[in-house]
Amino acid sequence: MGRRIEEDMKNTIIIYRKQLKDTGKNMALWIQFVMFPVMAAIMENSIRVEGMPEHFFVGMFTVMHVGMAPLTVSAAIISEEKEKNTLRMLRFANVKPLEYLCGTGGFVFTACMAGGVAFGFLGGYMGEKLLLFCLIMAAGILASMLFGAAIGVWSRTQIAATAVVTPMMMVFAFLPMLAMFNQTIEKIADIAYSQHIQLLLNSLNAGTPAEAKNVIVIAANVMIAAVLFGIAYRRRGLM
Repeated sequence: MGRRIEEDMKNTIIIYRKQLKDTGKNMALWIQFVMFPVMAAIMENSIRVEGMPEHFFVGMFTVMHVGMAPLTVSAAIISEEKEKNTLRMLRFANVKPLEYLCGTGGFVFTACMAGGVAFGFLGGYMGEKLLLFCLIMAAGILASMLFGAAIGVWSRTQIAATAVVTPMMMVFAFLPMLAMFNQTIEKIADIAYSQHIQLLLNSLNAGTPAEAKNVIVIAANVMIAAVLFGIAYRRRGLM
């Protein structure tokens, strides 16, 4: 039993390192991880408008990062490797589907969380506030990853995955910002996890207690994404 677990962990780490190496060669994916933290750092230090909330750009780009990067990268990696039959070759190398998913998911999560920590320092969060900020980020990244993985598993080609991911990431990334200017959009955004990530960050910045509804909606989104992933995996598999 112990030897089996050790082998599973070894294969998971191998997949993690593979994704790290492959992403380093793929500029389009690498940009997803660094784009928004870099943009936030530039704008935080170059744009000052009277009446603008402190660290406005950190908050805005944090939600965009959560809504775009994990979703896009998860779908892109899985769909591309399905299309190129990389997963079939990994299967011949005795890599199990769960090991592949854990290794790939672990890589996407840690890479996105690295951006999250960068946002935390840019926003001036320290100590307990930084920990809470990272927990909020982790919840949003998990939801995005699961939606992206579901799309990647379901899609037969990377082009098909991109066709679904592009409008979806635009909705999750920009809905919270648009909701500030339109009440109808705000009502629609109320069911999206990205909107409640934004509201939790607002509460954290203001030092006010978070509403239970925020946590419930995010948890519901995670569960829906997990169910969709389960359905996609059962019907299409990884091969």
